[in-house]
Amino acid sequence: MNPVDIPDAHPDARTPCLVLTTVADEADARRLARAVVEARLGACVQATPLHSTYVWDGAVCEAAEVQLAIKTVVGRYAALEAFIREQHAYDTPEIVRILIAAAEARYLHWLVESCAEPFT
Repeated sequence: MNPVDIPDAHPDARTPCLVLTTVADEADARRLARAVVEARLGACVQATPLHSTYVWDGAVCEAAEVQLAIKTVVGRYAALEAFIREQHAYDTPEIVRILIAAAEARYLHWLVESCAEPFT
């Protein structure tokens, strides 16, 4: 499955982005967050508990979930998406990429460098 890009948006590999996904609980959030950072697919992952209301199999459902906000770069998005799908417990996980229009220069440098290569 290929990501859907925003029309007329042609970011380069170093363009910062935020990737959102949700997981069922804090244990899944901690596990996935650590795995993403260890693989250098994201520089930082923040976890926020939330309540979701959604449609699944034709029914309205409600659930407590944890949203992960992953700070990464466009050049790592495809690998991150595949990694999340592989590691995720949901059949259809939320994986949303949001381009970051501006960022403080030192933070941006840290983010890009943190996503450069896996740890050895």
